[in-house]
Amino acid sequence: MRGRDLAAMRRLLALCAEVMQTVQALPQPVVAQVEGLATAAGCQLVASCDLAVAGASARFQVPGGRGGWFCITPGVALARAIGRKHAIEMLFTGDPIDAPTAVAWGLVNRVVPDADVAAETRALLRRATRGSAQAKALGKQSFYKQVDLELASAYAYASEVMASTSQTDDARENLEAFLEKRPPRFRD
Repeated sequence: MRGRDLAAMRRLLALCAEVMQTVQALPQPVVAQVEGLATAAGCQLVASCDLAVAGASARFQVPGGRGGWFCITPGVALARAIGRKHAIEMLFTGDPIDAPTAVAWGLVNRVVPDADVAAETRALLRRATRGSAQAKALGKQSFYKQVDLELASAYAYASEVMASTSQTDDARENLEAFLEKRPPRFRD
């Protein structure tokens, strides 16, 4: 970023925003594996991922509040992941938070011993991707669309999506498998 002019900074930040939005637009679950310090855009990336596993010694920081360039774009993802009060505290102070605080605030799903981060991340990913890939993709897309709607609109949208997707082959197979007390067999 050093020495870039305004046009170059706009391009860089637009690319960063595109990456963060792509994480949520991907049909597959995206799991962050956090070891060490996730700072600025790294913290933003963790907040943008669907799920996150952190090592016990991991830390999270948006350091702009300590200096002369406020971390405004990381605040977009942070506010949506951990809420306004915690996000603005991180943004104003620039202080890092530790892994237990990150899990308490909802930035990560779990904290594990540092030696177990990779294995736990893979295990969570396996659980998050089991089942129908088609249903998972529709579910992820629908979750992110409804989460920012007001309550009645969210229920109306979610109800329509569930009704529509009840007609898919995978949904029908899931119901039949449940009634027949057997594992479902999805084609994807």
